[in-house]
Amino acid sequence: MSDISSLYRLRLPGPTAVPERIRQAIARPVLNHRGPEFRAILSRAEELMKPVLGTANPVLFFASSGTGVMEASLVNILAPGERVLVCIHGQFGERFASIAAALNAQVDQLHFEWGRGIDVAAIAEKLKTADYRAVVVVHNESSTAIVADLAALGRVVKDTPALLVVDSVSGLGGVEMRQDEWGVDILVSSSQKALMCPPGIGLASVSQKAWKIVDRDSGMPRFYWDFRKARASIEKSETPFTSPVSLMAGLREALEMIHEEGLPNVLARHRRLSTALRSGCEALGLRTFGGPDWLSSTVVALEVPASLNGGDIVKRMYDHHQTAIAGSRNKMQGRVIRIGTMGHLQDGDILTDLLYLEETLDHLGFDVRPGAGISAAAVLERGVTADAR
Repeated sequence: MSDISSLYRLRLPGPTAVPERIRQAIARPVLNHRGPEFRAILSRAEELMKPVLGTANPVLFFASSGTGVMEASLVNILAPGERVLVCIHGQFGERFASIAAALNAQVDQLHFEWGRGIDVAAIAEKLKTADYRAVVVVHNESSTAIVADLAALGRVVKDTPALLVVDSVSGLGGVEMRQDEWGVDILVSSSQKALMCPPGIGLASVSQKAWKIVDRDSGMPRFYWDFRKARASIEKSETPFTSPVSLMAGLREALEMIHEEGLPNVLARHRRLSTALRSGCEALGLRTFGGPDWLSSTVVALEVPASLNGGDIVKRMYDHHQTAIAGSRNKMQGRVIRIGTMGHLQDGDILTDLLYLEETLDHLGFDVRPGAGISAAAVLERGVTADAR
């Protein structure tokens, strides 16, 4: 493993590479999860997380993956037989629908073309047809690299009895989030993507509108996922059950790094680097998957040329460049590859990706112009447009 660790490049749409500063924080002595040292860490993490979420709500932390807090978001608001509307524009919307079905909710699905944004007008019309407890949507759909228009959707849902439930696992920290302003009622995310930490922490933020539903006595049975327990504990700078104390120390450090750089600068860096990677890949002959209006800042999805298979690109990148990128594990398998542009990413990461992609495509017999990808990306990195050249 020692020879691999020095060369290995984690370039997935999550989990992402963890900066040394955060790894050092995680490596510190394990703390008493009820002691004053950990309470200080948890309190500081909550304080720093609120501006990233764009909320004044308490932030609830769980030892969990993203899927865990997706389930928690529904089990805390549903009563038996209630209906939810799940908006699906990719693989993780499908997962949300599966979770709702497993909880015996009545699930209506509204499907949108993968690679396109959600149609808010269609959602508004659907809301007129039934009484929904929740409208559920994935903010940043990492399977397609498309972002949902939460501001517009929030305006539609706000004045209805329905709650707006949002998964921003792959968006938070790299794509703008304004929970309170946009009317997001329950927002869930996790640690291993743009927040630069290992997997293992799930988080949730709940609006006042949603708390009225969470607090009712007629809801589903819940124990570990009970938001009411988590709210009572966070008021004491604790969690109801054992926290992943070392991971929380890392998350606090990650949030310190985000605020030192400045959240607007972090979001701008993600936009700049994802744009540069897309430009470089287009120059190599890898077209961007999806429409231009709602492209993600944290994931780049690329169409695979008809003469190639995405799995071969992924395999060559790993076997010969120790670079782990992603294919697709859904109906787009073999046709789309994905590269993460989230977390502690810098210009050199993008240029290295393009260098390795060029060699990979050339090896697989695809005609590429040497240096085209790096040149196209470097133009954007310098802030020079193609017209200015």
